[in-house]
Amino acid sequence: MTANSNNRSPAEQALWLLTIALAAWIIPGAGHYLLREKKRAVILFIVITTLFVTGLYVGSIGTVDWVTGRIWFYAQILYSPAVGMIANITKHGSYPVYGRPCDIGQIYTGIAGMLNLLCVLSAVYMAYCGRGEIIGQEEEPDA
Repeated sequence: MTANSNNRSPAEQALWLLTIALAAWIIPGAGHYLLREKKRAVILFIVITTLFVTGLYVGSIGTVDWVTGRIWFYAQILYSPAVGMIANITKHGSYPVYGRPCDIGQIYTGIAGMLNLLCVLSAVYMAYCGRGEIIGQEEEPDA
């Protein structure tokens, strides 16, 4: 499939947008990469992943806890389905974390998830409007 949305049927367009959304959720920046926005994709991947990994480093893997920290988990799962695998590891409570490091880790990982949600929406919007269209830039009139 090409990134040009003018040549697609509505079903193909919906499938393309769904593909972009899922790719962007599974790997941060992948939606932009599919839209041939490679530099933006790399920047998003590095920034969001660094933020998430920093949260895990500060608060340990125990900050991803879907049993007692459900509200934080909902924000964290927006980062990637990999968070679900981490939660499956920590669900038995063998990684207890208390105090400020846990709180800071949850904040970092939750913000990484919410930031990835914004990037998913950005990629889907860019795909809907046409690949990598610069938003807010006027087209030059034909002379």
